[in-house]
Amino acid sequence: MDHPIRIRVRAPAPRSAARDTAARGLGPRVLNGCCIEAERADRVGSCLQVLRSALPEHLHPHLTAVIDQLQFTSRLLRDLADKSQVHLSQVPVMIDYLNVILPCLCRTLRDIMSYYEDKSMAKEYRWRTMYHSMTNELPGTTLPARFVMYNQFLGLLNCMLTRDPNFDVNAMEALRLRILQLREARKIDPPSPIRTDLARRDTALDFWKQETATIFTQPLPSRREFRKRGRSEAFGPLDRMGHVNPFPDDVKILVKRTFENDRISIIIFLRQSDLAPFILVRMRTASGEPWFCIRDVEELSIERETSSTLHLSYWNSMERRRKPWASLSFLTWEELVLFYCTFVCLKARSEWGRNIHRHEFIIRREKRIFQADIIDDNVDYSLVVVEDFNTKGRRLLAIERDGPLARCPVWTAFAPPEVYEEWLVRKDARKIWLRDLQVYSFCDDYQPHLQRRGKYGAFQIKFAHSTAATRFSQLFTYTPPIPPIPEPSVEDASDIDDVYGSIPEEEFIPSEE
Repeated sequence: MDHPIRIRVRAPAPRSAARDTAARGLGPRVLNGCCIEAERADRVGSCLQVLRSALPEHLHPHLTAVIDQLQFTSRLLRDLADKSQVHLSQVPVMIDYLNVILPCLCRTLRDIMSYYEDKSMAKEYRWRTMYHSMTNELPGTTLPARFVMYNQFLGLLNCMLTRDPNFDVNAMEALRLRILQLREARKIDPPSPIRTDLARRDTALDFWKQETATIFTQPLPSRREFRKRGRSEAFGPLDRMGHVNPFPDDVKILVKRTFENDRISIIIFLRQSDLAPFILVRMRTASGEPWFCIRDVEELSIERETSSTLHLSYWNSMERRRKPWASLSFLTWEELVLFYCTFVCLKARSEWGRNIHRHEFIIRREKRIFQADIIDDNVDYSLVVVEDFNTKGRRLLAIERDGPLARCPVWTAFAPPEVYEEWLVRKDARKIWLRDLQVYSFCDDYQPHLQRRGKYGAFQIKFAHSTAATRFSQLFTYTPPIPPIPEPSVEDASDIDDVYGSIPEEEFIPSEE
């Protein structure tokens, strides 16, 4: 069922501080420039792909490098626009730096299109002229290297925006001077001076002590893709860029995910003063215009709508019914599970999230095939093994046994599609070691590394009862493959007796088939 998308336009709340005035005024216009140039980069990349298909293969490498960097440029620009809605107070610091790069990037993209659309030259000559002419504009910087420079600058801007401890102010300054040289060569007016007072105050490294969430940065041990995928959508109500309610400086981004080729973006972040979790959704319209909405995670409910889609909804007090907020379609079962568990754990463990419904702890379209009590790090949990109806994948899930967080996920791990002989080892009556098991923890107090054993770092599971360990072992019994029977050659015809036995020719009666 299609739900209408609700877009609202509301005046920004008045702020007295000078930097918030800048964020509300010039900030949205500059950030909207990020989205415009991201769209332009996508269009230029598509045109260069068409050009590449008409060129001989020996000309492909440099052109492919430009296309790849253009795709990265587009992602970085949209990433800046998305995260700026969370770190709104940092936007004034970024404006001067964005004014350095955006006009130069825009000129580069327009120049590429002018060469591409020049029908007076053959396509091969268009590319050769474009490459050499634009390389000569900044000596020592080829056309692919120019986009590498742009992307390094945008990446550092991202670090500045999010107060990343890896931000390198010296590298930023070196790239800024290089871009200014290119602007001068292309006769682009110089930008406004960088306001160093804002940069020093808002980017002090002493206060950047944020850890990176690791759940979505760890490589997936397996990828079970869905055969049918739904459509991601944001239903709103949505606001224009720069019109969402501002947040204080102490926010920490935990998760950022994009869907539908970055048409939909999700950011989950914490307000560190009270550890309250929030979620931002961004939707791009057909024209590339971004619209946003931020909600407290506690206000939303989650459920698996179809095999590949998670549905987020909220309670509308005026209409006294739940209304759709967003639908997110995932490529793999593993990614869907990790997002679901992260969401419900943030909601359940938040100080304000005690009204979570018990049914939210259960992912629909999964079948429980095992459950038993375990003792993990001297704490009692329940271990559940579930099987997905669609992909037939199996995963281990440790959940809280008692209290207000009963059934809340503690950690999960995906069993390999095919277990091998050494994957499961029964160490004693109640202990089982699992090799190459990637454990995803959703609880700050739980430390998976304390359960690692042996030289291979096997993960130990200690059951409360030996019978449960036996039942668990039987779930993952290794079955060696049956080797195929080789076809005998003419020279080895005597070996036929080894397979069929000695059968006199007159006694061998073929079947009717």
